[in-house]
Amino acid sequence: QVQLVESGGGLVQAGGSLRLSCAASGRTFSNYVMGWFRQAPGKEREFVSAINWSGSSTYYADSVKGRFAISRDNAKNTVFLQMNSLKPEDTAVYYCAAGSPWNVGNSSAYAYWGQGTQVTVSS
Repeated sequence: QVQLVESGGGLVQAGGSLRLSCAASGRTFSNYVMGWFRQAPGKEREFVSAINWSGSSTYYADSVKGRFAISRDNAKNTVFLQMNSLKPEDTAVYYCAAGSPWNVGNSSAYAYWGQGTQVTVSS
């Protein structure tokens, strides 16, 4: 099993940037697909991005393509989400997830979750 802790959230103006980090503990981090999901008030949790164990494959929701970039550093047991050109509609709690998903965009396919970090984008 792994434990995940997100950090890096905060309040930014539209057009600004944030970099989220997800620090993992446990022995199996490098073997997992890592995903980022977000949940805004009154909305379902939605897929944002994912990356495979080697970092060779990345996936993005259409809403964030060209603005967000996911990466991982297995030696440091950390996955990142670089968020650029932020929009008010990006406001949500962002969650880091790990697992061996059958569908990287399906939250139900991930085994482990962090507690989330709040991202608020003002206009």
